[in-house]
Amino acid sequence: MTIEVGDIAPEFTLPDQHGQPVSLSQYRGKPVIVYFYPKDDTPGCTKQACGFRDAWRELQALGVVVLGVSPDAPGKHQAFIDKYQLPFTLLSDPQMQVIDAWGLRNVDEPELALHAVYVIDPDGTIRYRKVARRRT
Repeated sequence: MTIEVGDIAPEFTLPDQHGQPVSLSQYRGKPVIVYFYPKDDTPGCTKQACGFRDAWRELQALGVVVLGVSPDAPGKHQAFIDKYQLPFTLLSDPQMQVIDAWGLRNVDEPELALHAVYVIDPDGTIRYRKVARRRT
């Protein structure tokens, strides 16, 4: 399944960096950026996360919630947050159920997610989508 601009974002609940459940629906009424990435503390994933960190003031001024999703465990997420002073929530999807539901498993490296960014408006509609190309 592919999630497209104009679709309602599929609901999910995943543990955050503290192991606490976080649901997408708890942010209904706010703009949300959900970004998917392969792995904590790798060059591309770090650059992406630090980009959101560096834009944090502007995102906060707009009331935007940022949620990062990868297969990494909550403890690894916390270490990544601490190392790079990330001010947003990272969610753990080790079974890749949400990653699969959003159509974001990397076909070349099936244990990893693709890089993807979704902007979701306050009513839950996808307004922007960018997904890294699958290598063939």
